[in-house]
Formats: sequence, C-alpha cells, structure tokens
Amino acid sequence: MAWQGLATEFLQVPAVTRTYTAACVLTTAAVQLELLSPFQLYFNPHLVFRKFQVWRLITNFLFFGPLGFSFFFNMLFVFRYCRMLEEGSFRGRTADFVFMFLFGGVLMTLLGLLGSLFFLGQALTAMLVYVWSRRSPGVRVNFFGLLTFQAPFLPWALMGFSMLLGNSILVDLLGIAVGHVYYFLEDVFPNQPGGKRLLLTPSFLKLLLDAPAEDPNYLPLPEEQPGPLQR
Repeated sequence: MAWQGLATEFLQVPAVTRTYTAACVLTTAAVQLELLSPFQLYFNPHLVFRKFQVWRLITNFLFFGPLGFSFFFNMLFVFRYCRMLEEGSFRGRTADFVFMFLFGGVLMTLLGLLGSLFFLGQALTAMLVYVWSRRSPGVRVNFFGLLTFQAPFLPWALMGFSMLLGNSILVDLLGIAVGHVYYFLEDVFPNQPGGKRLLLTPSFLKLLLDAPAEDPNYLPLPEEQPGPLQR
C-alpha cells in the first residue's frame, strides 16, 4: 500500500520533473547493479564525435555518482527546485521549460569542453536552483535547519556545501554562470530599453508539449451550450 501511495504521489509530479528525476535514479541504479559502467556514460568529445556515441551528450547529465549522501543531496535539490520551477514560473509552459533544459545543456557542454568536465548533472542542478532563486528574491530559505537567508543566496550556499562534500566547485560555478546567462536573456534583457526576447522556444516543441490554446472566438454547438435541454 505504501508503494502504491508513493507511486500515485509521484505521478502527480509535473512531467519534466518526473521524467528527469526518474532518469537520474534509474541510471544510478543501473550502475549500482553493474548493468552500466560510468565509463559508458561520461562526456568524451572524441567518443561522441568520432565514434558517434551520442548518448553521452545526455547520460553525463543523469549520473550523480554512486549511492551515498552526495547522491541523495543532489536528488533532493533536483526534485525540489525543478518541480518548483515547473509548477511556478513555467506553469502551463512545458515547451519553454524543456527549451531551458536544452539551452542550458548545450551551453554547459560547450563550456565543459574547456574545463574537461565529464559529468554535468550537478551543474544542471545549480542552474535550476539559480534560476528559481532569482525569480523568487523575496522567499526566505531554511538550509537544512542551519541557516536562513533570502533565496538569491541559495546557489552560493549550495556550492559551499558541495565543496564540503569534496566536490569540485568548478561544476557549480558552471551551472551558476549558465543559469545567470539564461536569467539575463529571459528576464532582464527583454525589459531593457530596446531589449527583446532572444530565447524563442521552437514551434515544434510548443506543438508537441503544450496544450493548444482555446480559440476565444469559438462558438459551441447549440447542444453544447448551457441552458435548458432541447426536446
């Protein structure tokens, strides 16, 4: 019964958050069960572009290391802030949310080439946290019951805690930088004099992922209009 309740609750989570979280957990489980090896997942430009192992462009965002405190810490932040974005500023805009993932993933991959970074899931988490924090400046965050501060400080607290876990801060800095680029292009520049939106979600994503808008000029058939039944 507990599993059924958990499954029902999980199915109520928005689609993008549910899909990405499940993909991360299943990837880690496959590594733990030795069905996959991290060497099959990490980002390697030579193997991607010379050996056409293109799945590495995606799998390097799905593996957060072996089961342990660091893994659960990252999953907590992925699930929480991805869901808060999807249910908040991206509510009803699934295509725009997916496009943010694509934009961030491509930019992180390009910048990751310069830093020889092999796994970028933690950077994607930092980007999600950064975008949420900048769009929620008035929210006060309780960080594991230890500190309370305004939301814009959260990405930096996350980076400090990640450093205490022994992780490289370069990955977090990459995610914060990409998150800031997205936030500036999407929320700041369009509101400047002469500014405009530069990040336009492709139409095919909107057709594929967003529910069609209702036509305000649509007139229901007589039998569909409210009122007394016609005999």
